[in-house]
Amino acid sequence: MRICACSHTTGTIIEMPGGTRVYRGPTPLGVVISICTILFSCSVVHSFEQCLVSSVPVSTCDMGVKSRVLIFGGTGYIGKHIVRASVAEGHPTVVFVRSSTLQTKAELVGSFKDIGVSIVEGSLDDHAGLVAAIKEVDIVISAVGGPSVPEQEKIISAIKEAGNVKRFLPSEYGTDVDYAKPLEPLKTIYSRKVAIRRKIEEAGIPYTYISANCFAGYTLSNLMQFGKPSPPRDKVVIYGTGDKKAVFLKEEDIGTFTIKSSDDPRTLNKVVYLRPPQNILTVNEVVALWEKKIGQSLEKEFVSEEDMIEQIKTAPIPKNIVLSTVHNIFVMGDQYNFKVGENGVDSNELFPDVKYTSASEYLDQFI
Repeated sequence: MRICACSHTTGTIIEMPGGTRVYRGPTPLGVVISICTILFSCSVVHSFEQCLVSSVPVSTCDMGVKSRVLIFGGTGYIGKHIVRASVAEGHPTVVFVRSSTLQTKAELVGSFKDIGVSIVEGSLDDHAGLVAAIKEVDIVISAVGGPSVPEQEKIISAIKEAGNVKRFLPSEYGTDVDYAKPLEPLKTIYSRKVAIRRKIEEAGIPYTYISANCFAGYTLSNLMQFGKPSPPRDKVVIYGTGDKKAVFLKEEDIGTFTIKSSDDPRTLNKVVYLRPPQNILTVNEVVALWEKKIGQSLEKEFVSEEDMIEQIKTAPIPKNIVLSTVHNIFVMGDQYNFKVGENGVDSNELFPDVKYTSASEYLDQFI
């Protein structure tokens, strides 16, 4: 490992095993993030061995009272909100990205650096690089997209070898996959997340699973009229009877609850259910709320469960995935048709003082 120690205005670069590179960006108020910078106040390259001469180990760089957090999938749809929440909560935060992401999402990566996030460039196929990056943190959070869910086995293997991680949060953030009983093709998708859970438990890795239920940006933003840019003002299609409870959360709030749960001792080896009371609603209740806001009634078309199942069978990918998800959540009610058991905890009980965006407040932006 080699560390390029620069001034706090230019940041640092750490060369790690396997070609993994850590980029540490500018730090506000002159807080220097590289031990080498602190020790030598210069912009020359120092070897790892030189840093070890000091009485302060390199691993304490950026470290305060908060746990150090490493995030995979941090540039994705929900991942970026977790990254920002981690920084907002005062955690030294590292985001692991592929080389291509530095180019395709340069603006987002740059915004992360601006708020003090460290960027690790690497590959999930580089086991040594993964282990080296993981050894520098306390908490590992994954928000990788659906196709990459099975690849989390590589993260699990690296965490097991590193031996220092206090908590791992795999990519979940939806319905609790151990309770849900979806139709295909969603059943297969959920089975991959279930498999990752079992791998984590078999490896003896301390974990927390986040069940965040419905993303508001995919549901409330269009009253479950998928593909529409905003809530309709004329007609709404409702699958089933519209009377099954679901849970809706703004994506930023998911990030906040995820980070607060990540090192809370009450969430160790538990499923955390995000269930803000004002956001537990049926589709009929959401539609009625919108109608009240716009001062008019919508025409309602109800699709029976039988017709919906037939649509799922004949629809192409990815429409059949969307339909099977809608069926599971809004027809079967699998987000809220069970009580939180001994293996779970309710976010409302854990964090009653967290200010979240209610469904009503969320809809106000579309009036």
